[in-house]
Amino acid sequence: MESGVVVGVDIGGTKVLAGVVDAQGRVSSTALRTTPGRRVVTAQVEDALVEAILGSAGGRPLAGVGVAAAGFVDSRGERVMFAPHLPWQGEPLRRLLEERLDCPVALDNDANCAARAEAHHGAARGATSALMITMGTGIGGAVLLDGNVLRGANGMAGEFGHMQVVPDGQACECGKKGCWEQYSSGNALVRNARALMAEQPSVLDEMSGGSPERVTGPMVTSAAEEGDLVARAAFATVGEWLGVGVANLVAALDPEVVVIGGGVSAAGDKLLDRARSALQRNLVGAAHRAVPSLVAAQLGPQAGMIGAALLVR
Repeated sequence: MESGVVVGVDIGGTKVLAGVVDAQGRVSSTALRTTPGRRVVTAQVEDALVEAILGSAGGRPLAGVGVAAAGFVDSRGERVMFAPHLPWQGEPLRRLLEERLDCPVALDNDANCAARAEAHHGAARGATSALMITMGTGIGGAVLLDGNVLRGANGMAGEFGHMQVVPDGQACECGKKGCWEQYSSGNALVRNARALMAEQPSVLDEMSGGSPERVTGPMVTSAAEEGDLVARAAFATVGEWLGVGVANLVAALDPEVVVIGGGVSAAGDKLLDRARSALQRNLVGAAHRAVPSLVAAQLGPQAGMIGAALLVR
């Protein structure tokens, strides 16, 4: 590529994270912005993206920018067709950013980007087949086959979070009901904790100033680390649903490994132990097959932007 820095940027339901990424996947500088939200004009989201990108570059010229977007990206990697937590509908994001940044831009779904990063530099390295599940505000996913991301006819494969698991269940921001991410995600974790706070004492009462509506995912994680029963019960429920969903995906796709990434995965074994148990119990023929390893992503919250930088390279 031309001289200059390559920036990867990951935009999700709550934050925009951009960083300069070298050819070995190492991040040298980052910039963080808050996602404006779903009920804003699209230009505000693009402004946040550009601010984060330029902030991470620190005045250095841009050789290219890769964007990992929490939404459905078309097969040509040009438009975000729909995003449950953002205002985009058919947004020509690649062209708009190229015009504003005056450099090449590559675009894909955030989970696809995270999967590429984990395949090259992380937990899926060496596997011929793998599933990537990203747990943040919602759930994203990707399928890796022979080291490549399977994008599907429309570029939208891997939207596991919007599989219906409870008919007529919890309303989802996508407009449907009973989606998997309503039972196993950062939003689900917080909702579970808030409900349980009404039933028994919790350190979350003190953390939130006695206002359950102020409880956040990081608070629940911190409380669980302190042994708080409410927080641990909230994680147990999310982990159980994670294992159930993964069992269904494994039955369909039979991967070597399942990698769990995203912000919620930072809880580690508090989440994954329950999910592994649920996977073993719910996977058809588990006693007669090799059950894939269920492992935490190695690249943490930077996986999306590392994978996006790989894509533009």
